Amino acid sequence: MAGSGTAHLRDGALLRVEDLVVEYPLSGGRRVRAVSGISLDVAEGETLGLVGESGCGKSTTGRAIMQLPRPTAGRVVFEGRDLTELGRTDVRRVRRRLQMVFQDPVSSLNPRRRVGDLVAEPLVIAGGDSSTRRERVREALMAVGLEPDLIWGRRRHEFSGGQCQRICIARAVVMRPRLLICDEPVSSLDVSVQAQILNLLEDMKARFGLTMVFISHDLAVVKNVSDRIAVMYLGKLCETAPAERLHRSPAHPYTASLLDSVPVPDPSVPPRPAPVRGEPPSPLAPPPGCRFHTRCPRAQDRCRAEEPVVRQVEPGHFAACHFPLVA
Repeated sequence: MAGSGTAHLRDGALLRVEDLVVEYPLSGGRRVRAVSGISLDVAEGETLGLVGESGCGKSTTGRAIMQLPRPTAGRVVFEGRDLTELGRTDVRRVRRRLQMVFQDPVSSLNPRRRVGDLVAEPLVIAGGDSSTRRERVREALMAVGLEPDLIWGRRRHEFSGGQCQRICIARAVVMRPRLLICDEPVSSLDVSVQAQILNLLEDMKARFGLTMVFISHDLAVVKNVSDRIAVMYLGKLCETAPAERLHRSPAHPYTASLLDSVPVPDPSVPPRPAPVRGEPPSPLAPPPGCRFHTRCPRAQDRCRAEEPVVRQVEPGHFAACHFPLVA
């Protein structure tokens, strides 16, 4: 998969992640490397989709950008400042412009607190003018389609999953951030509610001038909201391309497999064969060479021995593969 090179990163991006590594200690002195040296960037006003199977490290990447947890190695440069070099107080100041919507909208809300207090909490932590706090909260709630006067004093258990997610989005945008990281924001919701939340996020992006990182395991969802897509596998980045181009002509066999697994809502279309055989290897003992070679139908001896590096296969389209599908 991706090597440690950063040549494919663009200058002047709002966010640059360079050679990011995140490790977690285990018993017996062992360590699991959840993210293994990935590099990506997000330009001002862009939405980057970060996609891959469960356990590939995409949510860990989102949290590491927020410094939750602090990365083991690498750089996270936001607005020209390396967040990994900042102290705790400075990181908290930066988070006023860097917010996150977490995966489970219900568990990310404190069940004991009322909606008005939940949405106002980031403003309280940041300090500032308390006289405008209530108006800021009301503005955020109305922006996500909730009537403040009807829900201000209510608690989490009184709302549906979709309503809880709207509250979480309001809590994030109340700070008027520049960058919003959305970690699987629709995975726990019904399909009809998913569409509402996706439309809401698009509206929030336009209304507040947001830049977004949209994390999901569903390529079909990511395509609809992203300008570019980055694909991860077992802690590595394997492909990055504009959304339409990646769906039209994927360069990495893993990306092609993910696209083949997307169901086609047409009963006349026969089901596709299983695109990828087997299960992902354990991150405790990743295979040598390309990490995808144990499941790749195109794997050759070179794939088993040599780790590929990210290289441009066509303008704006990068892949970490010895034998890409796009020449």
